[in-house]
Amino acid sequence: MIILNHIIDINEQLEEYFPLTARQRAGFKKLGISTIRDLLWHFPSRYKNYGTNKKISGLAAGEEVSIFARVTKIKAEKTWRKKINLAEATVTDGTGNIRLVWFNQPYIAKILSGYSSYVFSGKIGLDKKGLYMANPEYEIAEEMPGKNIFSVYPETYGITSRWLQFNIQKILRLIKSGEIKIDEPIPENILKKYHLPRADRAITHIHDPIDEKKSEAARKRFAFEEIFYIQLTRTRERINRSSKPSFKLKEAVENVKEFISTLPFRLTNAQRKAIFITLKDMEKPKPMARLLEGDVGSGKTAVAAANIFSVIKQDYQTAFMAPTEVLARQHYKELIELLKKYRIKIALITSSECRKFPSKAFAGQDTHISKSQLLKWVRSGEISVVVGTHSLIQKDIKFKNLALAIVDEQHRFGINQRAAIVSRKTVPHFLSMTATPIPRTLALTIYGDLDLTILDEMPPGRKKIITTTVSPKERNKAYEKMREEIKKGRQAYVVCPRINPADPEKQKYSFSPAMDMKTVKEEAEKLSKQIFPEFSVGMLHGQMLPKEKEKVMENFRKGEIRILVATSIIEVGVNVANATIIMIEGAERFGLAQLHQLRGRVLRSNHQPYCFIFTEKSSERTKGRLKALISANNGFELAEYDLLHRGPGELTGTKQWGISDVGMDALKNIKMVEAARAEAQNLLKEDFELKKYPLLEERIRESAIIHLE
Repeated sequence: MIILNHIIDINEQLEEYFPLTARQRAGFKKLGISTIRDLLWHFPSRYKNYGTNKKISGLAAGEEVSIFARVTKIKAEKTWRKKINLAEATVTDGTGNIRLVWFNQPYIAKILSGYSSYVFSGKIGLDKKGLYMANPEYEIAEEMPGKNIFSVYPETYGITSRWLQFNIQKILRLIKSGEIKIDEPIPENILKKYHLPRADRAITHIHDPIDEKKSEAARKRFAFEEIFYIQLTRTRERINRSSKPSFKLKEAVENVKEFISTLPFRLTNAQRKAIFITLKDMEKPKPMARLLEGDVGSGKTAVAAANIFSVIKQDYQTAFMAPTEVLARQHYKELIELLKKYRIKIALITSSECRKFPSKAFAGQDTHISKSQLLKWVRSGEISVVVGTHSLIQKDIKFKNLALAIVDEQHRFGINQRAAIVSRKTVPHFLSMTATPIPRTLALTIYGDLDLTILDEMPPGRKKIITTTVSPKERNKAYEKMREEIKKGRQAYVVCPRINPADPEKQKYSFSPAMDMKTVKEEAEKLSKQIFPEFSVGMLHGQMLPKEKEKVMENFRKGEIRILVATSIIEVGVNVANATIIMIEGAERFGLAQLHQLRGRVLRSNHQPYCFIFTEKSSERTKGRLKALISANNGFELAEYDLLHRGPGELTGTKQWGISDVGMDALKNIKMVEAARAEAQNLLKEDFELKKYPLLEERIRESAIIHLE
């Protein structure tokens, strides 16, 4: 690191101070690290503790120890017998000498040549040449420290934990000397109230802890900080939205009674309650902002349809946005079915097509129309409901009087996409829907600007899905059960983790080969020719054109395809009541929430549903996850399990939610989330624009980009 005799700006580019190779630049880009600050906020995933400090003269084979020693000789070489690149050093502490060997890390010879004294920690081995330490951890030191805890960092190709550990230590020394300053954005009274260390102290302790208590206190501080920023952002959004005018619906609850009476099924009490709450919201002059959360098959679309009906009764319009074309088409068809008695004009607009319903010439059928014509009818108000993907937020789509915006699976959109649909002078009411199981703490954080309504009841007559993990020996029994159900008239899904077989040449040197992974194309061929030649088998995956996907889904809905082999593309937007069996291959490659969503595809009728789970691994962790899947009564239980039992970054949706692993730690602590929420509300009441806290204002702007885009 190039050290200058002046204060170093923590936001300066990393390359200004560290010479990086092309491989390292690519690695840092993948990790999202570009500045010194980014590097400091790349926290350890765990710590390794070498508890014993020893003199070289007293070492014995098999011990895990730390020694304080000076490098007297170091070289990089290649062994001719095994052709291994290694770095080998001789070190002394005055009581004796010992060899240190780093296998496949010859670059360490260059790194350690610039300094003389280090703490080396590792396991002592014995060979023909005597005692040695293999692949030791190392840290620059002037004397033996009182602790032997070493940080282990998340890595990527080109960036090792050892490189991160070594160079972050250099930055910590500059913080200690005052050449790098860590500003404190959190108000002092909040730090004191929750006994949180200041930022500079926390940074030091999270990277270089004296003991476990110090590292835990540092992680607690940064966990609180991250959630606090999100709560400030969300609370501010909520206050802003509530201050704007909206469409006040008259007698919204009374108007919807007619619609409910014409439904071909009886609503659950949870659905009735959700409809009442949302319509009461829309009777107010301020915009509704509500999240409707419910398991797969709990009837969210019926609640949405009731809201739409009440809006249309007063000559207003609705926009319904879904993340995929498959899901958009599904909602389009469901709304047509639920509202067909009223001949409401509903349009579908996606990147590949436009449709309008009903057709005057062909009753009950779709009419394909030009985009310009559709836009004209939306502007005039002739079309009451527009369903679509992100195509709905194109600049040329203008509504006459948009009173209700519905977004399904909101977390799959960026904040700008979500905001664009409601950014108007008169703000439309906003209803977000999700079938993704969300722990309560996550809902309070990510959806902190929305009121929460939960559908915790399934329609009567639905049977619990019989979920079974299937061993290789029992595979044929599972196939026979599928054959038995299909002969009864039912249909089946087979889900595979990949579309195409892996390239054998590319997999030769891979550490995680995909050669044995089930693929859609191979399984479809195998099932149609070898296992189920008597049944029609279809394929559905993301590489197909939209028209091809729609044709396959239409044939599956009609029953012309009996077995649909697909990727996880069917996770949302597929509703075929006659499909009662799903087989999931390579289940360990899917998150728990995703497995639950996939399983929910067969919970669409009163027939007995089945889910067969196949895995390529049988580790204890995999067994535990699948046991939870089988025993859980609903997706909320699974979400809580996933949160409590996850490893670093493993919670389903971590990437989608944009929360770091340290931030996720906070979500295990409901008191911390509620405290961050309360402090955010209090602070914004006192100083909405945070004029007294400019650094905090800067941080939450950065946080909004990181967490919500």
